[in-house]
Amino acid sequence: MKTRIITAVLALIVFIPLIIIGDLPLLVLTIALGIVAMSEVLKMTHTLLVSFEALISYIGVVAIILPKDFWQSGFWPATVNSQSVIYGLAFLFLARTVFAKKSFNFQDAGTLFLAMVYIGTGFHYFYLADFRGLSVLFFGMLLVWLTDSFAYFVGKAFGKHKLSPNLSPNKTWEGSVGGTVIAVVVVVTLYALTNALPYAVWDLVIMAVLLSIAGQIGDLIESALKRHFGVKDSGRILPGHGGILDRFDSMLVVMPLMAVLGMLQ
Repeated sequence: MKTRIITAVLALIVFIPLIIIGDLPLLVLTIALGIVAMSEVLKMTHTLLVSFEALISYIGVVAIILPKDFWQSGFWPATVNSQSVIYGLAFLFLARTVFAKKSFNFQDAGTLFLAMVYIGTGFHYFYLADFRGLSVLFFGMLLVWLTDSFAYFVGKAFGKHKLSPNLSPNKTWEGSVGGTVIAVVVVVTLYALTNALPYAVWDLVIMAVLLSIAGQIGDLIESALKRHFGVKDSGRILPGHGGILDRFDSMLVVMPLMAVLGMLQ
C-alpha cells in the first residue's frame, strides 16, 4: 500500500501540471503514454519491441493520437490524414503475414492492429478532452476515479454477488452499482453547483451514468486482455499499480464515449 501511495503521489505531481498546461507538453506526454501502452501489448504477445510489426504499431498509435490539425497543417498532401495512414498500416500488417512466413500470422496482425486502434483512439480523445477544457476532461476523469474508488469500498463492505468471477473475482455487483451511484451523485452535484458545463442536470446524470458504466467495462476489457495472455499486470512502469494500461484502461473507453455523447465538440 505504501508503494502504491508513493507512486500515485509522484505520478500526480507530474501528471496534473501537464494537464493544466495542456498543448504541446500534454501531447508529448500523451504520445509517450500511448507508446508505452502499446509496448505492454507487444510484450504480452511476445513481439519483439524492435521489429517491423512493433514499428508499425508505434507509428499507428502516434498517428491516431495526433490531433486533426496536425494533418491539416499544409505540410502533408491533402489526401494524407489519420485514416489514410491507418489504412496504409493495416496493409503493412497484412503484407507482413505474407513475407514473415510462419512467424507472423493473420491473428497476430489482427491483435496488434486492434490494440493500436484501441490505445491510439483512447489517448487521442483524452488529449482532445483537455483541449476542450479542464472542466470537460475532469468530468470524465473524476467519474472514473470515484467510480473505481467507491466500487472498491462498497464492494468490500457489502459485496456478495460476483460481477465477473472469471475476469476479476474481487469485483461485485454491489460494488459496481454503489460505485456508479456515488460517483454520479458527487460529480453531477459538483458540476450542477458550479455550472462548469453547459448541460441541464438530467443530461449530466445520463451522461455520468453511461460514462461510469463504460469505465467499469473498460476495466474488465483490460482484465480480459491480461487473462487471455496469462499476465497479472500489463507492465511494471508504475510500482504498486502495474502498467499504463492498468491505470488508463477505463479512460481509453470513457474518453471516446464522451466524444460520441457530443461532449468534445
